Amino acid sequence: MSEEVSLKLRILREAAQRIRMAVVCSLFMFGALPPAHPQPVDAEIDSYLSNQIRASEIPGLAVAIVRDGSIIFNRAYGVTKLGTDEGLTPEHIFHFASLSKPFVATAIVQLVERGKLELDDPVVKHLPYFRLADERYREITIRQMLNHTAGMPDVESYEWNNPQFDDGAAEKYVRSMASKMLLWDPGSGFQYSNMAFDALGDLVAKVSGLSFEEYMRINILDPVGMANSSFFYPEIDKALRTTGHVGDPATASDIYPYNRRHAPSSTLNSSVAEMARWMLVNLNRGVLDGQRILRDESYDLLWTSTTDHTVGLSWFIYEEPGIREIFHGGSDLGFSSYIVLEPANGVGIVLVSNWQIPETVQEIVYGIMDVAFPLNGE
Repeated sequence: MSEEVSLKLRILREAAQRIRMAVVCSLFMFGALPPAHPQPVDAEIDSYLSNQIRASEIPGLAVAIVRDGSIIFNRAYGVTKLGTDEGLTPEHIFHFASLSKPFVATAIVQLVERGKLELDDPVVKHLPYFRLADERYREITIRQMLNHTAGMPDVESYEWNNPQFDDGAAEKYVRSMASKMLLWDPGSGFQYSNMAFDALGDLVAKVSGLSFEEYMRINILDPVGMANSSFFYPEIDKALRTTGHVGDPATASDIYPYNRRHAPSSTLNSSVAEMARWMLVNLNRGVLDGQRILRDESYDLLWTSTTDHTVGLSWFIYEEPGIREIFHGGSDLGFSSYIVLEPANGVGIVLVSNWQIPETVQEIVYGIMDVAFPLNGE
């Protein structure tokens, strides 16, 4: 089981409130709680992050925070690559791994709004060459792929060291699934599946008549104002690129995690400066600066749990009295990321690191939440 999948399952099993309690304890230990005479909240966040980066010897980290329709914090720490003196900025581009998936879900819901498909359509209706080595594959629906209940296995190797860049990469990957077996009847259990999202990306392409990357650019990235972001790594400005780090202590990786066959599940390349806009458009239920990417009511589809595992359409959901969080994490070779939204409070945090430390990244996000918005902003 991959580290990313283990993280997601752990997130589902553990209450976010427990994480917060652990973070509060660590804040006491490291002396990062607000002093008796409070300093401005951005200074408190900066102090907390500086302590965390020092304690964990993190090569690089970038954070954006939004509240009530505004970006209230947007900073980066560390370097683009160990051994260099190139400091990170909020505009530097990182591999955001599985934070790609909510973008795919948004694309699918856009196509639903336009009458091009239905969530309960069988996948084979739109991808007739999609098949698995199990006749039950014909029953798999788009909704089941989006909420990880299709019964599909996960990717075994992303082949980051042997990437494909050609226009046919997505379809070839879908056709290669013909040898895979289902884990159980579609809709009967939860299994986090990057493979399913890669198939959905090809479905977006075939239904729209555009490549997956073109569709995302025209219908999501450009309208939201994410001009430097892309699902196609060769498009990324070389001056804004970062290097991933692996191991402990961290060392620079020679391989950047990109393979076009896995673009939908994993290869969003973006910055926290532009992911802040992604948070704003979602918290505002589909509209930003006069540009609408989804109808208001579509968020009831995206952010309503569809399974016993608190999964909406790609987004994970945590709820308890007084708290409702919409979140997703990501981790691939050399990079980790996490996003959490509190729609009722208009709050969002996104954090990315050029070191593969998914649990640490998650804990830092909830630490920021406690520093910036104690008791949910009360």
